[in-house]
Amino acid sequence: MATTSALRRAVAIVAILNLAYFGVEFTMALTIDAVSLLADSVDFLEDAAVNLLVLLALSWRPQARARMGMALAGFLLVPAVAFLWALWSKFSHPAPPEAFSLGVTGAGALVVNLACAFILASHRHTGGSLSRAAFLSARNDALANVGIIAAGLATLITHSLWPDVIVGLAIALMNLGAAREVWEAAREEKAAAS
Repeated sequence: MATTSALRRAVAIVAILNLAYFGVEFTMALTIDAVSLLADSVDFLEDAAVNLLVLLALSWRPQARARMGMALAGFLLVPAVAFLWALWSKFSHPAPPEAFSLGVTGAGALVVNLACAFILASHRHTGGSLSRAAFLSARNDALANVGIIAAGLATLITHSLWPDVIVGLAIALMNLGAAREVWEAAREEKAAAS
């Protein structure tokens, strides 16, 4: 019971952090027209939703939690769809984002995601596929933020939109891999509960 209580507290903190930085990053993405920031900001919103769903589902029976894990795997695909929309928009109006703001916003996102990953790391095996989904989301986001910072530096040097586009594509692909991993964990959990 103490483990579940600690997991609930951790997930609630992570949900609040993700929701707060979504607002920051989404605003910056629109301000500087950055595809990678837009994809990552939608990912922050998705992470807030995932963590709130994890919080709700922790008291459910194992089979219901496994079904929620499968639904969360679908949620992890949302940033990939947002990226495709942003990419289409970027090619309609090709211009590189403002490099310094891109890098600084990515660095802020990295700090938030590292904090979330550290908060969730000790719980990643506690709540089955649900806590695994929350942890993988935070870990992948921290990796994506390193890419956004690199895109900011590359854009500063090259004055090209391609570093932003390439990092946005990498973020989308990473989320597809995480979705597959959570889906498989939820299927195993569902089979074990049956």
